[in-house]
Amino acid sequence: MSAFHLPALRSAVDSGFPSLLADLEALVRVPSVSAASFDPRHLDVSARAVVDLLEGVGFAESQILRAPKPDGSLGAPAVVAHRPGPAGAPTVLLYAHHDVQPPGEGWDTEPFEPTCVGERLYGRGAADDKAGIVAHIGALRALAEVGQEPQVGITVFIEGEEEDGSPSFTAFLAAHRDLLRADVIVVPDSTNWKVGVPGLTTSLRGLVDGTVTVSVLEHAVHSGMYGGPILDANVLLARLIATLHDEQGNVAVAGLVSGPAPAVDFDEAEFRAESSLLDGVRLVGSGGIATNLWVKPALSVIGVDATSVALASNTLAPNARAKLSLRIAPGQDPAAAAAALEAHLLANAPFGARVEFEVGSTGQPFAAQGDTEAMRIARSCFADAWGVDPVDIGVGGSIPFIADFLDFYPEAAILVTGVEDPDSRAHGANESVHLGELRNVIVAEALLLQRLG
Repeated sequence: MSAFHLPALRSAVDSGFPSLLADLEALVRVPSVSAASFDPRHLDVSARAVVDLLEGVGFAESQILRAPKPDGSLGAPAVVAHRPGPAGAPTVLLYAHHDVQPPGEGWDTEPFEPTCVGERLYGRGAADDKAGIVAHIGALRALAEVGQEPQVGITVFIEGEEEDGSPSFTAFLAAHRDLLRADVIVVPDSTNWKVGVPGLTTSLRGLVDGTVTVSVLEHAVHSGMYGGPILDANVLLARLIATLHDEQGNVAVAGLVSGPAPAVDFDEAEFRAESSLLDGVRLVGSGGIATNLWVKPALSVIGVDATSVALASNTLAPNARAKLSLRIAPGQDPAAAAAALEAHLLANAPFGARVEFEVGSTGQPFAAQGDTEAMRIARSCFADAWGVDPVDIGVGGSIPFIADFLDFYPEAAILVTGVEDPDSRAHGANESVHLGELRNVIVAEALLLQRLG
């Protein structure tokens, strides 16, 4: 599509946006949480809604498919659809996921009742990643409106368990390798640099999580009768956790890798505001903000099992445990990172306490394999859609399944794009998508489906 057609395409996106927004709101109303403690029937409703949307843009044979998880149970429903392109044209796989995180607490609106405030639509999944689904639908509707057929074959793959770690993803790819085969894979599950400036994600950190347990007694004992010679497990767990970072706040676990400093960095005032950091709290780590966020490991305590304040008594706690979340830099092997973390915990057992570490889930980091033709085309589409040049960015979060895509389709070019912005608060309370940015994403994807052909 030439620049001459761009105003017509943008007009088509704008005229069709009220209907598309209604579709996004309908998806948000489905509480399709994939966590095991939530009703899985909502995932079936959500998958069916995706099928209806795809059939509305010409995918006559959309399928709802499942694959087994490692424990033998069936994974969540995924939707797959295909439209062939012109003879000899490449195939583009459009990925997204229809499942969402649990709602959590602290919302200003009802999490599953979409609410527009200014230019933002609030609701769980409004950004992550139901906006990705409607971006695909919107791009195809806009092309049809201006009389343009995509010059590529299109496969759509909307999975239903990304927020639960995609446990059946590898089995799904193995079972449907040919069905999902593509030359370019578009993953709109990341973020942009800021509102008004698009980003192409070229690196993602990987993930290792696990649970560390500190034990000191066979059972609780009276704190007055025994306290002093013996430190309780809560104190010992705190001392162990304190060894995980040095005085600057860098992760102090030997054997973890870091990458080179990025070419761009965050404005500190903007970063503090976007992250809701309290006044007076200092940023940590040596190097710039982007360095610490994108190419260095980060280690957080995301949960603690200890005696609650409400149930506290004058006893020494015999054991305590914490859930650790380790983000690993591109180039780091997750198994090696897990082994390094376990070795550090065991070596730093305070006062001879018994320390045990159980590894949970792991995920590979991602680094783009050079500057591909598909990446250059994507940047040109972003520049036309936003009117400014895009920024190549890293992201501190993880999308582990991208490594699975690369394992099964090593020749495919992967484009990690974004419908989110720094204010989207994915996974948190008051998640939202900026509607102006969503329009730009749709324009960019429509251009991409033409130019890749």
